[in-house]
Amino acid sequence: MSMPVVFVHGIRLSGTMWSPVRALLRAPSAAPDLPGHGRRRGLPYGTEAACDVVAETIADLGGRALVVGLSLGGYVGIATAARHPDLVAGLVAMGCTARPDRPRAHAYRLAGRLAARNPALVDRVSRFALRRMLPGAAGEAMIEGGLSSEVVASVVAAVTAEDPLASLAAYPGRVWLLNGARDPFRVDESAFLRACADGSLTHLQGRGHLTVLADPAGLARFIDKAAEDVSACPA
Repeated sequence: MSMPVVFVHGIRLSGTMWSPVRALLRAPSAAPDLPGHGRRRGLPYGTEAACDVVAETIADLGGRALVVGLSLGGYVGIATAARHPDLVAGLVAMGCTARPDRPRAHAYRLAGRLAARNPALVDRVSRFALRRMLPGAAGEAMIEGGLSSEVVASVVAAVTAEDPLASLAAYPGRVWLLNGARDPFRVDESAFLRACADGSLTHLQGRGHLTVLADPAGLARFIDKAAEDVSACPA
């Protein structure tokens, strides 16, 4: 049997964003909502609390799992792997190979402050943009669990306080870095790959930051293969 999979969602979204991929996956899976998002909307966001949610979900699935995260979910996956290497059998980190301490962090802090002023408006704009970017089931899955733009500022503060390169270097397990070839968040991918004890880098041609989800069947095949690979490895 394949290793269970825990999916971690992106900023202001929820675990429902992974529904089209999970529906095609052979491995058992779960997709929890992080603090401040989805069914946990209103709870304060922090990296430790987010990692605790992932660790608790892994425990519910039997104690070890492949962790798959996109964007914020990728950063949370990296942080969880460093904090709980005994629980994380492997890691697929997508769209999260940009160092959060770069100057662009100032732009995200500004976006967080603006979102906090009128989160309802930002939610409406986000729903429109996500449906345009990902027509059909993939886009609807992104918004099905609700949007939580009010949490953006807290998430940006938490992510920029982390050192994902050090976290990757502390994790001894298998890591797959998976990026859309057009994703601006792949800017530091070479440094992230060097930090991995056992890592690989794959590009999805023609895909951007979120449009990596436009082919759920292809993504499910990639993740199933990763789950099989870590299932064959000793703990």
